[in-house]
Amino acid sequence: MSQRDLEGWTIAFDLDGTLVDSAPDLIGTLNRLLVAEGLPPRPLEAARHLVGHGAMALLKDGFAEAGAEWNDEGGKVLFDAFIADYIANIAVDTRPFPSCVEVLDRLSARGATLCVATNKRTDLSLALLDALELTNRFAAIVGPDAVSAKKPDGAHIREAVLKAGGDPAKAIMVGDSTTDTGAAANAPVPCILVSFGYSDVPMAQMGGDITIDHYDEFEDALDKLIA
Repeated sequence: MSQRDLEGWTIAFDLDGTLVDSAPDLIGTLNRLLVAEGLPPRPLEAARHLVGHGAMALLKDGFAEAGAEWNDEGGKVLFDAFIADYIANIAVDTRPFPSCVEVLDRLSARGATLCVATNKRTDLSLALLDALELTNRFAAIVGPDAVSAKKPDGAHIREAVLKAGGDPAKAIMVGDSTTDTGAAANAPVPCILVSFGYSDVPMAQMGGDITIDHYDEFEDALDKLIA
């Protein structure tokens, strides 16, 4: 490969379940709220699939799986409590997936523009990436509040790429869920799917162009897509 062979390409990454393993802290916050309401906590492995669709969805689905009825009036109070607890514990156990940071640095060295297109609120995404010292690796970090329509609408990817200064015609999405593969198809852009994320949909039904099991496989997958 040439030294700057990715010049002009923009790679958009999902956040939770794609760049970082944030489930321990998100489920930790959920469990503290469940216990405070007299409900049983959810085991981490049984609740990982709840992550990736935004805080309100995590809260609603988590309470439903714990056997609680949801009402919107009480839900607003719970949501505010969830956000406050999560911000206070945003990077206790959350870490980038193995080899992720090294891959990001190599992609930048090859000339690629990197951005984040996530259904996590922009302020929470920035807080997490700041805590992990990853923010400066991305030209734009774009949550659902910063776009006209969130994933799986393709507008989320297109607008994130534009905010990063890139061209949506030369963009690739990286994600771990049907929300990501759907957004990529609707953009339309190619999609690299990671198998180590939070979706409970079988890999064969996920869509995407190439699936990787570890970030060590990422650059080979990317080069195949571009070729």
